[in-house]
Amino acid sequence: MSNTAAEQYDPRQMRKLVVASVLGNALEWYDFFLYGTAAALVFGPLFFPLGGDPLQGTLLAFSGFAVGFLARPLGGIVFGHIGDRYSRKMTLIMTLTLMGATTFVIGLLPAYSQIGLWAPLCLIMLRFLQGVASGGEWGGGVLMLSENAPATRRGFFTAWSQMGVSGGFVLSALAFYLVQKLPEAELMRWGWRVPFLLSLLIFLVGVYIRKNIRESAAFSQSAPGDKHQKIPLLVLIREHPKALMQAIALRLPENGASYIFFTFSVVYARHIGITTEIIISAVTIAMLVEFFSILFWGALSDRIGAVRVYYIGVIGLLVMAFPFFWLLSSGAYGGIMVAMLLGLPVCHGAMIGTQPCIMGDLFPVRVRYSGLALGHEVGSVFSGGLGPMLAVALLMAFDAAWPVSLLLIGYGLLAWLALWSMGADQTPVPAAREEDPQLP
Repeated sequence: MSNTAAEQYDPRQMRKLVVASVLGNALEWYDFFLYGTAAALVFGPLFFPLGGDPLQGTLLAFSGFAVGFLARPLGGIVFGHIGDRYSRKMTLIMTLTLMGATTFVIGLLPAYSQIGLWAPLCLIMLRFLQGVASGGEWGGGVLMLSENAPATRRGFFTAWSQMGVSGGFVLSALAFYLVQKLPEAELMRWGWRVPFLLSLLIFLVGVYIRKNIRESAAFSQSAPGDKHQKIPLLVLIREHPKALMQAIALRLPENGASYIFFTFSVVYARHIGITTEIIISAVTIAMLVEFFSILFWGALSDRIGAVRVYYIGVIGLLVMAFPFFWLLSSGAYGGIMVAMLLGLPVCHGAMIGTQPCIMGDLFPVRVRYSGLALGHEVGSVFSGGLGPMLAVALLMAFDAAWPVSLLLIGYGLLAWLALWSMGADQTPVPAAREEDPQLP
């Protein structure tokens, strides 16, 4: 970030940007967590009815989960291009609108019993559009904070954007917790729709706020040629392939662990006889704690460096990969709670709280939106997209959690390699500054 941007730091504007980023990310993750919870609980029999093993229907429902993640890189490419060439602000309004519309329509979809194969096909199509919107949302929300924040507090301010993740999950879990109080017949007939329809409220507030924020300072100060001469994606791939691979690798354990911890764990808990209400309540409490721990990790990164804080999260995940499922298998609520608190606020929180800052520093401003979005979303495909589906398949094949623990360790080791290649201290894109001194 440039000194000029720091000098133009406006506390009132930053408050608007923080609220806009939190709401946008909250809607994004509210939508995705809604689908994950619904896939684990109701989408199997409603949209993918199969006889025999109920895990088969759940597996097909999670395939829609994977489709949403497969679409995210496309969204990263499309909206990254718009954000790097034309406007960060305009792009964020577009992503939020598409996200809100698709989530609302999912709540109106007829089930398989009403329209047959059209039901799962429409669900998958809407899930794909959700993924496209999500692919452009995260990078833009992060950049509006990092490119306007004072250099000494970028970790703290960008961590706010990640609080939308916890906020979105808590809201989605609360919504499903309440509708699960309905009789099962009512839940399956109409109750599951209510959380999807309620997303309209977050969408309306988010769009209103985003229309009233200023363009990113660093983007506005960049030379006009940077915005119009080249295709950002081609520049990114040709000039910054190492940074892109590092961003992808950093995303794997954060995203993979999060979806295994609070999506697959619902399936695993039911499989071993733990009630859904117990596991969801434990996850919700842990996510409430993480809502605040994210800020702690972001602020700590301003003091000791984002790379060091990310190491804490990765090492914690490697240590917790097996004990997490041992604690769940105990069936004791205390053990389950310890597993969730160590897995989410500590391991996951340390990674996600510093992720915006560490990834943003990998790319120069002219390709930063594209780099953030593509690295973040390609990593999502191999972790959050395929992770829950692969975890369910491994559970079906081995009837045990140890293969899933090995999957988490694999993600963690790849991120460790990326961190090692970056060094102990990371400075904002030194190579990019050398090749273009005018870059912020």
